[in-house]
Amino acid sequence: MKPRIYADTSIFGGCFDDEFREWSTKLIDEFRIGDKISVISDLTLREIENAPKEVKETFQSIPETFREYLLLDEEAKFLAKKYIEEGTVTSKFLVDAQHIAIATINRVDVLVSWNFKHIVNLRRIQLYNATNLKYGYPIIEIRSPREITYEK
Repeated sequence: MKPRIYADTSIFGGCFDDEFREWSTKLIDEFRIGDKISVISDLTLREIENAPKEVKETFQSIPETFREYLLLDEEAKFLAKKYIEEGTVTSKFLVDAQHIAIATINRVDVLVSWNFKHIVNLRRIQLYNATNLKYGYPIIEIRSPREITYEK
C-alpha cells in the first residue's frame, strides 16, 4: 500500500526555494510516479490558487490518479479549535491547526511541511498529539520532506 502523504502548500513552493528545492522536488517526483499518494485538502487548494504560476504548475504536474482530496469538515474544525484552546498554537495560526486536524481525522500516514515554527516543531508535535489523544484521535506523524523521501 502506498503511503498517503498530506502536503501543505509549503511543499509545492519549496521547489522554488534554494533551501528546500532538493527535497521538495524529490517528494513531488515521488508523487508524480505514484510511489506516494499526495493528499491535498481544500485549504491547500485555496492556497495554491493564490500562489505563483510555477507553484500551481508543480501541483498540477501530479497525476490525478496519485492525488486524494480531503475537506475541512465540522469534525476538523472542532479539533483545530481544540488545538487552539489547549495552547498548541494561537488563533492567529488557525489554518495551520486546521491542516493538522484534517490530516489527523483522515488518518494520513504523515503530514509534511516546511513550516518549522507552527507545524514541524517537536514541542508543537507533542502538543498536537496530546490534544489528539485527549479527544480520542490517533497521533499524527509530522515531518519535513527530507525525512520521508527515498534515496534512489
